[in-house]
Amino acid sequence: MKVKVINKSRNPLPQYETMGSAGMDLRADTDTTITLQPLERILIPTGLHIELPIGYEAQIRPRSGLAIKKGISLVNSPGTIDSDYRGEIKVILINLSNDKVTIEPADRIAQMVIAKYEQISWEEVHILADSERGEGGFGHTGV
Repeated sequence: MKVKVINKSRNPLPQYETMGSAGMDLRADTDTTITLQPLERILIPTGLHIELPIGYEAQIRPRSGLAIKKGISLVNSPGTIDSDYRGEIKVILINLSNDKVTIEPADRIAQMVIAKYEQISWEEVHILADSERGEGGFGHTGV
């Protein structure tokens, strides 16, 4: 599938790092080093604008390496870029560690996965069909 992109950053376009990769790394489009204090969150620009086909979204997710090594995650994970959004993709990072963390220009800060979705229409009813699980919720199958 081809996706139209405008790259206003100084970074190369995101790419899949391996044949089996689901996501492409997004890079920080900043002029200076950014320091994130513990529990601080910040909006990081990527310089990318995309045009997705209707029926697709871009999911913005944390990078596992940043999460385990530096405690960096995304506040709204996964973030959704809708198919009709044409603005710059920006990433809301949060520092969940006890230490300051620096983000350098062009650092890989998140990953983007393109996913198909369906829109629904509601059918209001008074009873739902039985299922094996029923109303069993959080932890109902044990630890």
